[in-house]
Amino acid sequence: MPAGLALAFLVLPLLALLVRAPWTTLPERLTGPGVGTALRLSLVCAGSATVLCLLLGVPLAWVLARATFPGRRLVRALVTVPLVLPPVVGGVALLLLLGRRGLLGQHLDAWFGITLPFTTPAVVIAEAFVAMPFLVIAVEGALRGADRRYEDAAATLGASRWTVFRRVTLPLVAPGISAGAVLCFARALGEFGATITFAGSYPGVTRTMPVEVYLALESDPQSAVVLSLVLLAVSVLVLVSLRDRWLTGSAS
Repeated sequence: MPAGLALAFLVLPLLALLVRAPWTTLPERLTGPGVGTALRLSLVCAGSATVLCLLLGVPLAWVLARATFPGRRLVRALVTVPLVLPPVVGGVALLLLLGRRGLLGQHLDAWFGITLPFTTPAVVIAEAFVAMPFLVIAVEGALRGADRRYEDAAATLGASRWTVFRRVTLPLVAPGISAGAVLCFARALGEFGATITFAGSYPGVTRTMPVEVYLALESDPQSAVVLSLVLLAVSVLVLVSLRDRWLTGSAS
Protein backbone atom coordinates (compact mmCIF):
# COMPACT_ATOMS: atom_id res chain seq x y z
CA MET A 1 0.00 0.00 0.00
CA PRO A 2 2.66 2.63 0.86
CA ALA A 3 4.53 1.75 -2.32
CA GLY A 4 1.37 2.31 -4.37
CA LEU A 5 0.77 5.66 -2.70
CA ALA A 6 4.35 6.68 -3.41
CA LEU A 7 3.97 5.71 -7.06
CA ALA A 8 0.70 7.63 -7.33
CA PHE A 9 2.28 10.65 -5.67
CA LEU A 10 5.01 10.68 -8.32
CA VAL A 11 2.93 9.77 -11.38
CA LEU A 12 -0.37 11.62 -10.91
CA PRO A 13 1.07 15.15 -11.31
CA LEU A 14 2.61 14.11 -14.62
CA LEU A 15 -0.67 12.51 -15.65
CA ALA A 16 -2.50 15.73 -14.82
CA LEU A 17 -0.05 17.59 -17.05
CA LEU A 18 -0.86 15.26 -19.93
CA VAL A 19 -4.62 15.35 -19.36
CA ARG A 20 -4.87 19.13 -19.12
CA ALA A 21 -2.58 19.83 -22.05
CA PRO A 22 -4.15 21.83 -24.91
CA TRP A 23 -3.58 19.13 -27.52
CA THR A 24 -5.71 20.83 -30.19
CA THR A 25 -3.56 23.96 -30.20
CA LEU A 26 -0.29 22.20 -29.43
CA PRO A 27 1.36 22.64 -32.87
CA GLU A 28 0.46 26.32 -32.96
CA ARG A 29 1.84 26.95 -29.49
CA LEU A 30 5.02 24.97 -30.14
CA THR A 31 5.81 27.18 -33.12
CA GLY A 32 5.09 30.34 -31.16
CA PRO A 33 7.72 33.04 -30.64
CA GLY A 34 10.39 32.22 -28.13
CA VAL A 35 9.73 28.48 -27.77
CA GLY A 36 12.34 27.26 -30.24
CA THR A 37 14.84 29.86 -29.08
CA ALA A 38 14.39 28.95 -25.43
CA LEU A 39 14.65 25.20 -26.13
CA ARG A 40 17.76 25.63 -28.26
CA LEU A 41 19.37 27.83 -25.61
CA SER A 42 18.49 25.31 -22.90
CA LEU A 43 20.02 22.40 -24.81
CA VAL A 44 23.20 24.32 -25.67
CA CYS A 45 23.70 25.60 -22.13
CA ALA A 46 22.94 22.24 -20.52
CA GLY A 47 25.35 20.53 -22.90
CA SER A 48 28.06 23.10 -22.20
CA ALA A 49 27.50 22.78 -18.45
CA THR A 50 27.82 19.00 -18.74
CA VAL A 51 31.14 19.33 -20.57
CA LEU A 52 32.38 21.73 -17.89
CA CYS A 53 31.29 19.30 -15.17
CA LEU A 54 33.12 16.46 -16.90
CA LEU A 55 36.34 18.45 -17.17
CA LEU A 56 36.26 19.49 -13.53
CA GLY A 57 34.19 16.78 -11.87
CA VAL A 58 35.99 13.63 -13.04
CA PRO A 59 39.37 14.67 -11.56
CA LEU A 60 37.61 15.77 -8.36
CA ALA A 61 35.85 12.42 -8.11
CA TRP A 62 39.17 10.61 -8.61
CA VAL A 63 40.75 12.61 -5.79
CA LEU A 64 37.85 11.85 -3.45
CA ALA A 65 37.90 8.16 -4.33
CA ARG A 66 41.62 7.43 -4.48
CA ALA A 67 43.59 10.11 -2.65
CA THR A 68 44.09 10.26 1.10
CA PHE A 69 44.48 13.71 2.64
CA PRO A 70 43.35 15.57 5.76
CA GLY A 71 39.85 16.96 5.45
CA ARG A 72 38.67 14.61 2.72
CA ARG A 73 35.31 14.11 4.43
CA LEU A 74 34.86 17.86 4.66
CA VAL A 75 35.65 18.26 0.96
CA ARG A 76 33.13 15.55 0.09
CA ALA A 77 30.52 17.29 2.22
CA LEU A 78 31.21 20.62 0.51
CA VAL A 79 30.88 18.98 -2.91
CA THR A 80 27.39 17.77 -2.05
CA VAL A 81 26.19 21.11 -0.61
CA PRO A 82 24.61 22.24 -3.94
CA LEU A 83 22.35 19.18 -3.75
CA VAL A 84 20.59 20.54 -0.67
CA LEU A 85 21.21 24.25 -1.14
CA PRO A 86 18.19 26.21 -2.43
CA PRO A 87 19.04 27.11 -6.05
CA VAL A 88 18.22 30.78 -5.46
CA VAL A 89 20.83 30.85 -2.69
CA GLY A 90 23.30 29.35 -5.14
CA GLY A 91 22.52 32.14 -7.59
CA VAL A 92 23.06 34.77 -4.91
CA ALA A 93 26.36 33.13 -3.96
CA LEU A 94 27.48 33.19 -7.60
CA LEU A 95 26.57 36.88 -7.81
CA LEU A 96 28.63 37.64 -4.71
CA LEU A 97 31.57 35.78 -6.21
CA LEU A 98 31.39 36.63 -9.92
CA GLY A 99 29.26 39.78 -10.02
CA ARG A 100 30.80 43.09 -11.05
CA ARG A 101 31.41 43.83 -7.36
CA GLY A 102 32.00 40.21 -6.39
CA LEU A 103 35.12 38.76 -4.84
CA LEU A 104 36.44 37.59 -8.20
CA GLY A 105 34.09 39.38 -10.56
CA GLN A 106 35.44 42.84 -9.72
CA HIS A 107 38.92 41.75 -10.79
CA LEU A 108 37.65 40.08 -13.95
CA ASP A 109 35.90 43.33 -14.83
CA ALA A 110 38.82 45.62 -13.93
CA TRP A 111 41.63 43.57 -15.44
CA PHE A 112 40.02 41.86 -18.43
CA GLY A 113 36.72 43.68 -18.97
CA ILE A 114 34.81 40.43 -18.43
CA THR A 115 31.30 40.67 -16.97
CA LEU A 116 29.62 37.33 -16.37
CA PRO A 117 26.22 37.99 -14.74
CA PHE A 118 23.19 38.15 -17.06
CA THR A 119 25.05 36.56 -19.97
CA THR A 120 24.83 33.14 -21.60
CA PRO A 121 28.07 31.98 -19.90
CA ALA A 122 26.37 32.85 -16.60
CA VAL A 123 23.65 30.33 -17.44
CA VAL A 124 26.29 27.66 -18.06
CA ILE A 125 28.07 28.47 -14.78
CA ALA A 126 24.84 28.41 -12.77
CA GLU A 127 23.78 25.08 -14.28
CA ALA A 128 27.22 23.54 -13.74
CA PHE A 129 27.20 24.69 -10.10
CA VAL A 130 23.98 22.86 -9.28
CA ALA A 131 24.62 19.82 -11.52
CA MET A 132 28.25 18.90 -10.82
CA PRO A 133 27.55 17.00 -7.56
CA PHE A 134 25.48 14.45 -9.52
CA LEU A 135 28.48 13.72 -11.73
CA VAL A 136 31.00 13.63 -8.89
CA ILE A 137 28.91 11.24 -6.80
CA ALA A 138 28.31 8.88 -9.73
CA VAL A 139 31.96 8.83 -10.82
CA GLU A 140 33.29 8.50 -7.28
CA GLY A 141 31.00 5.51 -6.71
CA ALA A 142 32.18 3.92 -9.96
CA LEU A 143 35.83 4.46 -9.01
CA ARG A 144 35.33 2.90 -5.59
CA GLY A 145 33.63 -0.11 -7.15
CA ALA A 146 36.23 -0.61 -9.91
CA ASP A 147 38.64 -3.55 -9.66
CA ARG A 148 42.02 -1.96 -8.96
CA ARG A 149 43.93 -5.09 -9.91
CA TYR A 150 43.90 -4.01 -13.55
CA GLU A 151 45.42 -0.66 -12.63
CA ASP A 152 48.04 -2.34 -10.43
CA ALA A 153 48.92 -4.74 -13.23
CA ALA A 154 49.35 -1.89 -15.73
CA ALA A 155 51.54 0.02 -13.26
CA THR A 156 53.65 -3.11 -12.66
CA LEU A 157 54.21 -3.42 -16.41
CA GLY A 158 55.68 0.10 -16.45
CA ALA A 159 52.73 2.26 -17.47
CA SER A 160 52.81 5.82 -16.17
CA ARG A 161 50.12 7.11 -13.85
CA TRP A 162 48.56 9.13 -16.67
CA THR A 163 48.61 6.11 -19.01
CA VAL A 164 46.97 3.95 -16.35
CA PHE A 165 44.29 6.57 -15.81
CA ARG A 166 43.63 7.08 -19.53
CA ARG A 167 43.89 3.49 -20.77
CA VAL A 168 42.67 1.49 -17.76
CA THR A 169 40.78 3.57 -15.20
CA LEU A 170 38.60 5.57 -17.57
CA PRO A 171 37.37 2.52 -19.53
CA LEU A 172 36.60 0.75 -16.24
CA VAL A 173 34.43 3.57 -14.95
CA ALA A 174 33.00 4.65 -18.32
CA PRO A 175 29.43 3.48 -17.45
CA GLY A 176 29.55 5.53 -14.25
CA ILE A 177 30.83 8.57 -16.10
CA SER A 178 28.10 8.21 -18.73
CA ALA A 179 25.39 7.84 -16.10
CA GLY A 180 26.72 10.84 -14.17
CA ALA A 181 26.92 12.93 -17.33
CA VAL A 182 23.32 12.15 -18.28
CA LEU A 183 22.08 12.97 -14.78
CA CYS A 184 24.16 16.14 -14.86
CA PHE A 185 22.63 17.15 -18.20
CA ALA A 186 19.11 16.49 -16.95
CA ARG A 187 19.68 18.55 -13.81
CA ALA A 188 21.22 21.40 -15.80
CA LEU A 189 18.35 21.36 -18.29
CA GLY A 190 15.79 21.84 -15.52
CA GLU A 191 17.68 24.45 -13.52
CA PHE A 192 15.69 27.59 -12.72
CA GLY A 193 16.49 29.30 -9.40
CA ALA A 194 20.23 29.85 -9.77
CA THR A 195 19.82 30.70 -13.44
CA ILE A 196 17.23 33.44 -13.05
CA THR A 197 19.11 34.90 -10.07
CA PHE A 198 22.56 34.94 -11.63
CA ALA A 199 21.69 35.22 -15.32
CA GLY A 200 18.25 36.85 -15.49
CA SER A 201 15.76 36.19 -18.29
CA TYR A 202 16.86 38.00 -21.43
CA PRO A 203 15.20 36.47 -24.53
CA GLY A 204 17.69 34.55 -26.65
CA VAL A 205 20.49 35.17 -24.15
CA THR A 206 19.54 33.74 -20.75
CA ARG A 207 15.85 32.81 -21.01
CA THR A 208 15.96 29.02 -20.84
CA MET A 209 12.92 26.75 -20.98
CA PRO A 210 12.30 26.64 -17.20
CA VAL A 211 12.40 30.44 -17.08
CA GLU A 212 10.08 30.58 -20.10
CA VAL A 213 7.63 28.28 -18.29
CA TYR A 214 7.67 30.49 -15.20
CA LEU A 215 7.01 33.66 -17.20
CA ALA A 216 4.28 31.98 -19.28
CA LEU A 217 2.43 30.94 -16.12
CA GLU A 218 1.76 34.60 -15.37
CA SER A 219 0.35 35.53 -18.78
CA ASP A 220 -0.61 32.34 -20.65
CA PRO A 221 -0.98 29.19 -18.48
CA GLN A 222 -1.82 27.02 -21.50
CA SER A 223 1.50 27.90 -23.09
CA ALA A 224 3.21 27.07 -19.80
CA VAL A 225 1.64 23.60 -19.95
CA VAL A 226 2.89 23.12 -23.51
CA LEU A 227 6.41 24.21 -22.57
CA SER A 228 6.30 21.86 -19.59
CA LEU A 229 5.37 19.01 -21.93
CA VAL A 230 8.43 19.76 -24.05
CA LEU A 231 10.67 19.63 -20.99
CA LEU A 232 8.97 16.43 -19.86
CA ALA A 233 9.57 14.83 -23.25
CA VAL A 234 13.24 15.82 -23.23
CA SER A 235 13.62 14.51 -19.67
CA VAL A 236 12.07 11.17 -20.62
CA LEU A 237 14.46 10.87 -23.57
CA VAL A 238 17.38 11.60 -21.23
CA LEU A 239 16.23 8.95 -18.76
CA VAL A 240 15.77 6.39 -21.54
CA SER A 241 19.33 7.11 -22.64
CA LEU A 242 20.51 6.73 -19.04
CA ARG A 243 18.71 3.39 -18.69
CA ASP A 244 20.36 2.08 -21.86
CA ARG A 245 23.77 3.04 -20.53
CA TRP A 246 23.09 1.35 -17.20
CA LEU A 247 22.02 -1.82 -18.99
CA THR A 248 25.14 -1.70 -21.15
CA GLY A 249 27.31 -1.24 -18.08
CA SER A 250 25.68 -4.13 -16.21
CA ALA A 251 25.87 -6.39 -19.24
CA SER A 252 29.58 -5.81 -19.59
